[in-house]
Amino acid sequence: MSKTVPTISSGTAGPLGVKHLPRLWQKASLAAVDKLHDEYPAAGAGYDQMTLDALKIDRDTFLNYINSEKPSYIQLEAWVKENGTIDADAIAAHNAGVDGYIHSDEVRAEILAGAGLADDGSIKDAVNLNNLDDWALFHKGEIA
Repeated sequence: MSKTVPTISSGTAGPLGVKHLPRLWQKASLAAVDKLHDEYPAAGAGYDQMTLDALKIDRDTFLNYINSEKPSYIQLEAWVKENGTIDADAIAAHNAGVDGYIHSDEVRAEILAGAGLADDGSIKDAVNLNNLDDWALFHKGEIA
């Protein structure tokens, strides 16, 4: 069975306006049916936990919901409204945190090298670096 590299960007938000939530849903949903690429956690410690914390949702509760119900994205957002806290200020702070996160120089260099791009210092933010990392891994595993 093929394992899928998630390609929804952390910079993407759904109707609730929460950046990274669509990606977290995709990763957790793929993991629930054993289709998530082995290099990705269903819900890790970085953006995933930041997103759950902003919504005041327990990680295990979230994963149990995804595993048992296998919701569409819109169904997930409805569940988040019922089980989390939708606070405009917290979401704005979260989104700024997603946009403003910067990888270390070492991580940046590794991602850019893996993508075949010279590190000229122009790409520093984690969202774009993670996109490049996803796309390179996707290409390597599915296209090349």
